[in-house]
Amino acid sequence: MKRIFTAFMLLLAGFAASAQNSLLSPDGTYVYEKRDTCDLFMDVYDPADGSEETFMGHRKPTIIFMFGGGFVGGQRDNQSYNPWFRQLTENGYRVISIDYRLGLKGASKMGIAQVNLLDKAIHMAVEDLFSATNFILENADQFEVSPDNIVISGSSAGAISVMQAEYEIANGTSWASVLPEGFNYAGVMSFSGAILSREGKVDYKKVPCATLMLHGTSDELVPYNQIKVFNLGFFGGGKLVERFKKFGLNYNMYHFTGYGHEIAGSMGTTFDLQDKFLKTNVMQKKMRIVEAWIDDPNVYKGSGPQSRKELYGN
Repeated sequence: MKRIFTAFMLLLAGFAASAQNSLLSPDGTYVYEKRDTCDLFMDVYDPADGSEETFMGHRKPTIIFMFGGGFVGGQRDNQSYNPWFRQLTENGYRVISIDYRLGLKGASKMGIAQVNLLDKAIHMAVEDLFSATNFILENADQFEVSPDNIVISGSSAGAISVMQAEYEIANGTSWASVLPEGFNYAGVMSFSGAILSREGKVDYKKVPCATLMLHGTSDELVPYNQIKVFNLGFFGGGKLVERFKKFGLNYNMYHFTGYGHEIAGSMGTTFDLQDKFLKTNVMQKKMRIVEAWIDDPNVYKGSGPQSRKELYGN
């Protein structure tokens, strides 16, 4: 009998482990926009049952996520993001992972000389993000989303898109005119992102929302500092933080010393940094400035492309 009981307990443990390691399924999938070439979908992951959905009287924000892939590939439901989605939902956050059009798909090479192609690809992605945002706002009651409590996040190309989106809002450009008047996100989380500017520098006419940036100092795919030709500039986290300091903005910046583009995939191993940012800078709206240089062997080391040559073949 003792052996049978032991076997039964081991079987239960196996089932529990299997459930823990199983993929998190979305609670709903919706078409948020119909383009000429495709339908764009979003997956909604609700906070896990029993999770703490508030912190110190503040409701935890909804996190919109844009995947990476150099504007040539990637999927909203890539399994590599699933453990991070589980972390977020088990900690009371709602996650909405969205499709967007891949404006560089089929590109044979990529560099500053192809800035017009890059500009178009970023514009398409930001346009889709704003469409997804409007869909969420129009269905806020159904999704249990507070319009003033939405954070945008992205990896690599997705990080470029969310950083650019907030830049367009803060500067009142025509790109942002499709959003409701006065709307802004509650925060931005960028994993190896950048901003494209045609003015030769990054300026803000209005104060942008609280921003979390993580970037590898040796990133050769999305530049850590900048690539600049005349008035065209592509500014990464290492350069953007200088502008944030100058303007006295609300930011957290983590420089990952010696790391390359693998920081674009570090969401799961940097969750504590995100959670602190969300609870303090976003939910409590505190001006908590953090700048740190990190060399942590436990941070995710990815196997994806680490340079433009690897991704685009040039």
